[in-house]
Amino acid sequence: MNYAPLLLLLLLTACGPNQPTEPEAATEQPAPPASPDEVRLSPAQAKAAGLETGVFAWKNMTSDVQANGVIDVPPQNMASISAIMGGYVQQVAVLPGQRISKGGTVAVLRHPDYIQLQQQYLQSKARVQFLTQELERQKILDAEDVGAKRKLQQARADYASEQATLRATTAQLKMLGVPLGRLNRGDITPTVALTSPIGGYVKAVNVNTGQYVNPQDVLVEVVDRSDLHLELKVFERDIVRVKVGQRILFKIPSRGSDEDLVARVFLVGKAFNDGPQRTVSVHAHLEPERDDVLPGQYVSAHIQTAGRCQRTLPEDAIVQAGEFSYIFSQTKPGAYRRYRVQTGPSENGDVAVTLLDAGADTTRLVRHGAYFLDAELKKGQDAE
Repeated sequence: MNYAPLLLLLLLTACGPNQPTEPEAATEQPAPPASPDEVRLSPAQAKAAGLETGVFAWKNMTSDVQANGVIDVPPQNMASISAIMGGYVQQVAVLPGQRISKGGTVAVLRHPDYIQLQQQYLQSKARVQFLTQELERQKILDAEDVGAKRKLQQARADYASEQATLRATTAQLKMLGVPLGRLNRGDITPTVALTSPIGGYVKAVNVNTGQYVNPQDVLVEVVDRSDLHLELKVFERDIVRVKVGQRILFKIPSRGSDEDLVARVFLVGKAFNDGPQRTVSVHAHLEPERDDVLPGQYVSAHIQTAGRCQRTLPEDAIVQAGEFSYIFSQTKPGAYRRYRVQTGPSENGDVAVTLLDAGADTTRLVRHGAYFLDAELKKGQDAE
């Protein structure tokens, strides 16, 4: 009977409600970061972000020199056509943009001086014929010792003087463009035709019918497009990096297209251009030659200078954030630290980088998923 209370207590315990305690679900939470530049992820987060680590890739990266300029043609491919002698415009034979061959007529001028010059030519030619005969007579008389020596000398002087006048008049008529064959038949014309010294396209027409033009006036401008090239202005600090043979990628903003056109440097200037900005002219041939560009068009160019082997990372590994760029390196499992870098030229999705912060583990750099880490880092900073 002394054991009755103890048995009763055991019986009540056995008959009580059965309420087993459920164990709490284990949640996998990363430890808090030890530095404001450090972010920690759980294995599940790292897997969801698709993080990949690795090392720098060494590549031969080209660096660019930026330059602006225009599409141009060499001086010998441009012609400014003026009148040799002043006159009135009787006819304008071309329009801007028109194709013209070498020797083609661009305008016709008229003036009384043209007639007078042709008259002088015919008179001088007739006088030379007369003086030739007179000189022959004086030679015969002198040989027979009949004529005076003075008359022979005078005949020779008159003949030489008139010959010089005829040659000068002939040269003037040729410059003026008067056909001497027709003039020798006695056909005097009151007009002369201005012709183009080169073949090409008419750039500008600066006269109209009836206008009087002086010898210094430019009547028509012609451009030969057969040697279009780039003329770029390169600043003093960059010119030492530019060499003959380098490739150029350029755009023409007025085309409204992002298409990269290609040229290659064939001439680098040896002196600075006039003006407040110290620049040097660089000329480049188009590759290939194109018919859809115009002289005078503005271009924005990148000269690809000699490359060097540099450390690179994919674009997905670099976070652009204002003044600096950042990359991430894995410090230990689940922990990643941000480091500042300076970016260089990019090519085919790879960017040259230079570390600005020491201590990065370059064997475990984050090559993909840096923007996810940057978002998590900012999220943690905002929470704090």
